[in-house]
Amino acid sequence: MRSPLGAFIFVALMLLLDTYVFQAIKTISQSFSPKVRSIIYVVYWSITVLAVIGFLLFVLTDADFMPRKVRTYLFATIIGLFLAKLIAMVFFLIDDVRRAIQWAAAKLFYGNTEGEIVSGEGISRSVFLSWLGIAAGGGLFSSLIYGYGNKYNYNVKRIQLHFDDLPAGFKGIRIMHISDIHSGSFTDKKAVLHGVQEILNEKCDIILFTGDLVNDKATEMKDYMDVFNQLKAPMGVYSTLGNHDYGEYVSWPNNGITKAQNLENLKIVHAQLGWRLLMNEHVALERNGDQIALIGIENWSAKARFPKYGRMDLAYPGAEKYPFKILMSHDPSHWDAQVKPDYPAIDLTLSGHTHGMQFGIEIPGFKWSPVQYVYKEWAGLYEDAKQKLYVNRGFGFIGYPGRVGILPELTVIELV
Repeated sequence: MRSPLGAFIFVALMLLLDTYVFQAIKTISQSFSPKVRSIIYVVYWSITVLAVIGFLLFVLTDADFMPRKVRTYLFATIIGLFLAKLIAMVFFLIDDVRRAIQWAAAKLFYGNTEGEIVSGEGISRSVFLSWLGIAAGGGLFSSLIYGYGNKYNYNVKRIQLHFDDLPAGFKGIRIMHISDIHSGSFTDKKAVLHGVQEILNEKCDIILFTGDLVNDKATEMKDYMDVFNQLKAPMGVYSTLGNHDYGEYVSWPNNGITKAQNLENLKIVHAQLGWRLLMNEHVALERNGDQIALIGIENWSAKARFPKYGRMDLAYPGAEKYPFKILMSHDPSHWDAQVKPDYPAIDLTLSGHTHGMQFGIEIPGFKWSPVQYVYKEWAGLYEDAKQKLYVNRGFGFIGYPGRVGILPELTVIELV
């Protein structure tokens, strides 16, 4: 249960926004018959009332008040409506500012106090911008609803990477890189199992998981142990922790479990899955008589609001002797902030964390997501001199139960 004060402040914002958007609804419906306008107004405010009630139920009730799947979609839909109206509001504001300037100019220079004068038979800019705002907001909301069907639409991305210092014994090794499982968000076990089977179908030599196995609690893995324990590879499965794995976003103790105990329980989960969890350490990987270093650190973020438990000063010493080094680090901001300047001998860094914000555009030659304004490296491959970073778009999802444009990713990396 969240703070009632915060909930009611957000409801007040919702109602203010709805009132402002309603003015545009009135503008575009002014040419309709009175009966049609009445229907539109009733539907609009009915949706608003339902959204407010749904939001209050979500924030002021315990998690077991309604099924988790219902809670997830309810919250996502309400927030989607709110965001859609915010986008529409931008266009309405542009129109309001335009009309304010027009009114002020008329008042100053012509003594005209009548405001906007529409001449001719064309549609006024006021109505046009209102329609444009409704279309933009409706388009966003429709895309978010459509994205609900993409959250288990796993996309296999295959990439070949060349490194001059890669030992001959590792030429052709195929790495399966996955990240951000977020088991606490899943509601369809069969779909998740299909994603695991897709990983196994690739028959990679090794599987590397770069953090966020759960949303908050180790118990979120209870129903999925028999799914993810199927992940096997000839050279093993290795994992690291992400920011969500530390339970930073819930109140502790929870069901009698402390935050520290939750983390220990999660470490046990990794072990029970058969995964080798790397906690600020490195291991040697051997193939065809050659060795390379695999380094795994706890979460290290250059962003202040995320935990910084990673210790390269513990993980790296001893790895110098290996000719090639792979680093598993959950947050890609680590690459620019510490890896590149302080550890130039690390050849390949694997990260996740951003999910590509689960929303964006990816077409050949172009990719965009709002997350790029926060993270310089947010999806795919980045290179600087001989160092490379690959940011996985995530296996799972959190918050918004869907994907728009940025699909869940299984990355096959072949070293050549």
